[in-house]
Amino acid sequence: MPGSPQSRTGRPPVQRAAVGRPGTPGPPPYENPLLRLYLRLRRAWDRPLTAYYLICGGSALITVLGLVMVYSASQITALQLSLPGSYFFRKQALAALIGAGLLVAAMKMPVKLHRALAYPILAGAVFLMILVQVPGIGVAVNGNQNWISLGGSFQIQPSEFGKLALVLWGADLLARKHDKKLLTQWKHMLVPLVPAAFMLLGLIMIGGDMGTAIILTAILFGMLWLAGAPTRLFAGVLSIALVLGFILIKTSPNRMARLNCLGATDPGPGDSCWQAVHGIYALASGGLFGSGLGASVEKWGQLPEAHTDFIFAVTGEELGLAGTLSVLALFAALGYAGIRVAGRTEDPFVRYAAGGVTTWITAQAVINIGAVLGLLPIAGVPLPLFSYGGSALLPTMFAIGLLIAFARDEPGARAALALRQPRFGRKRGARGPAAKRSPRSWNTMRRRASAARSSGER
Repeated sequence: MPGSPQSRTGRPPVQRAAVGRPGTPGPPPYENPLLRLYLRLRRAWDRPLTAYYLICGGSALITVLGLVMVYSASQITALQLSLPGSYFFRKQALAALIGAGLLVAAMKMPVKLHRALAYPILAGAVFLMILVQVPGIGVAVNGNQNWISLGGSFQIQPSEFGKLALVLWGADLLARKHDKKLLTQWKHMLVPLVPAAFMLLGLIMIGGDMGTAIILTAILFGMLWLAGAPTRLFAGVLSIALVLGFILIKTSPNRMARLNCLGATDPGPGDSCWQAVHGIYALASGGLFGSGLGASVEKWGQLPEAHTDFIFAVTGEELGLAGTLSVLALFAALGYAGIRVAGRTEDPFVRYAAGGVTTWITAQAVINIGAVLGLLPIAGVPLPLFSYGGSALLPTMFAIGLLIAFARDEPGARAALALRQPRFGRKRGARGPAAKRSPRSWNTMRRRASAARSSGER
């Protein structure tokens, strides 16, 4: 046709879509920056090594920040006792080093060895808790006889190891009954787990430590929940625990006084709410970013137990709201990672043990922080991995090692870690077969590893 352009073949030219013209559609929705960021974060959150990194990084940051705050909060107390200012910090640092060794050991142990240690740890914890009540061996601290002196200034609190014992032994017991299809019967679900837990609770309550007893009860309920306890059975055990707790609180003037200090803004008659009120004062005076590290006023004799049970209050005063929210975020990440490990595993022992450890650390953190905020009664429990106290730090770090071992043992995490090893396997100046490998073969191996990475891990 005249006037129409023709190609060399005599056919009309192919009409191409115009790029950038006003009538063309806009970019796809996934090219939105906010949506793209959300998708990237979601992919990173779903990677197989997310729980592993959260547990390792979160626990390490909490421990390091706890050492810093112990050093800051304990200086005045140490000087008042005619001790060096770094006295409590050095003891906590030593406990952290020993705990790091226990963490690595627990991380390297296979699951079979963890299960084999369940009964020895339980027997050792029960034996030590009985020794606490023997005159001349047990030591009373702040009215609670739950300590054993190791000579000098070193003491051990066996009830802290009772938490670890209940987690390991209870997980092994429930796993064996799960394999035999016995957990569908309520008798097998409760016996002998509940009687053994009540025995530990009785030994703890003889010494008067109700805070540790509450944590042990929370671990028991968490494991029963994971085992699939029926609602009526769960409610029945919870009702019995509440009745016993009410009786123990009602018959103790000290516990009733602590309960009456909920939401107190004044020390009250006889300064019965002194500690609770000054904890609120410390948090209120911190502001958004705090008064500065080491600049706390309440630790100068106004706030009792500033480096142990109320170290979160000193953190709020010196680091402000930003510091306290950071600590809360770290504990939330640690709790999420533990729940994720318990939910993704196929091994019943790993599920129950990971759930028990997560319940332990999360419940103890909630009770400690809730008491400092004036939302819960003061239970006298330390903030896990953060407060001063080697007896609490050692079993907690061993429990963190359990979580790391379980997170590494997931199929996706194990494959991702195996794919990462060749990247660090060749060093500069290496000799032997590794040095003879050509760069081309090395790059080929890396490309194969990247192609085989189906989980998106990088």
